[in-house]
Amino acid sequence: MVPLIEGTRSFGIIGGLGPLASADVFFKLMKAMAAHGNIEQADVVFEQHPFRGSGSTSAATTERKLYVFDMIRDFERRGVGAVVLPCFLSHTFLDELKANTTLPIVDLMEALRSHVRRIHPQAARIGVLTSDYTRASGLFERYFPAPAFDVIYPRMPQGRDAVTEAVYGEGGIKQGSLTGKPLQLLTEAAQDLVAQGADLILPGLTEVALVAHAIGTLPVPIVDANQVYAQCVADGRRETSAKPFKIGVVGGVGPAATVDFMQKIVRNTPAERDQDHIKVHVEQNPQIPDRTENLVGQGPDPTIALYATCKKLEEGGADLIAIPCNTAHAYVERIQPSLSIPIVNMLTVTVESIRARFPELKQVGLLATSGTVGSGVYRRALEEQGLEQLTPSPAMQERVMNAIYGREGVKAGYTEGQCQDDIRAGLDDLVRQGADVVILGCTELPLLLPYPQLEHGSGKTVVLVDPTDTLARRCVAYAGTATE
Repeated sequence: MVPLIEGTRSFGIIGGLGPLASADVFFKLMKAMAAHGNIEQADVVFEQHPFRGSGSTSAATTERKLYVFDMIRDFERRGVGAVVLPCFLSHTFLDELKANTTLPIVDLMEALRSHVRRIHPQAARIGVLTSDYTRASGLFERYFPAPAFDVIYPRMPQGRDAVTEAVYGEGGIKQGSLTGKPLQLLTEAAQDLVAQGADLILPGLTEVALVAHAIGTLPVPIVDANQVYAQCVADGRRETSAKPFKIGVVGGVGPAATVDFMQKIVRNTPAERDQDHIKVHVEQNPQIPDRTENLVGQGPDPTIALYATCKKLEEGGADLIAIPCNTAHAYVERIQPSLSIPIVNMLTVTVESIRARFPELKQVGLLATSGTVGSGVYRRALEEQGLEQLTPSPAMQERVMNAIYGREGVKAGYTEGQCQDDIRAGLDDLVRQGADVVILGCTELPLLLPYPQLEHGSGKTVVLVDPTDTLARRCVAYAGTATE
């Protein structure tokens, strides 16, 4: 398909759930936009595929849910700006759809509620002509709640549901019969609502709106829900509900550190149930070239791979990006200007937290890869806070690198033995230089030194700062602020 034209208002209409009613909404939308004089500025996609359950059941089956969701995903890929969903039954699971798409879905029920408030402000007793499933779901009661409204339905003598039969029954509206028995059944149902004292009648099936004009004269108005919905879309009157906050994680740099970071996100999230946790999108890409090899040697440049991974997170609806890799932050300034969402700089937030905890501190030790040390990213962050960076001597830095990259190093899956001896040697060197606070500046190092502080052999208590924990806490804080 040709990409949607930039600058136009674009809509995707999901057809097939009720082919006749969907086409009716499409036709009325075009008329409404023509009346506004902006029909040439609209880019509208009407998509309809065979859906075997559209006319055989009134239940919100799994097949229906997946049909709608796949349509929305297709609209996302095609650059559609908003989704038009002309189906009341599908609005019973609207929240499920909204939670899993970045596209706004124009809310049919909200359009009806707004119409009633503006055009029929005195209406309190709302009669509804809808299916058995929608009725049982309480959809209308959610949008027209008591005590301001009293939602009523046609009575069912001998258990006969006239509305469901008129639409889904043999020879019903779903099968193309817009007159005869289906119209008679709906007329009787509408008259029953009048007898119950309805101030207003709302169709709760888009097929009912198809024939609303043909229902006999009633002492109360019956709303053309399809027209109201089309007008709402044309007017641009749609509410966009806040989507769940999503953290995007550049994973695989390295893989174990990514798992460790995810554990810290979970551990730092105040939650009483699964649904209280934060939505996280991890793009696990261990094929990103080694950052240290590039910074200190002739290894391939990881900039494009890091940028491509960040773009996937951005396109996946992430609100911010976390990179649980210290060395990768040497490339953040290169790629951030080309992204529309922020990368939370792990180094900056770590140094800020150190300054806040220790306002009188002068020096901070750094255990990190030679790439991170040589890039100067921590040194610059520390200097901005008035702190001096201490690093191991060249000989001790080699041992730090061996603890990380050696044959029995942490990146090879080891946490005991030679790697412990090597990292302790680097730590000892920093303590001898006067470090009271040490940053574990490689995301695998907390796996070797999983302590907030350490009683050193010299008798000094050394504070160990885990940047990935600081990053996790900051991401959780951002998510909490965004949902308040």
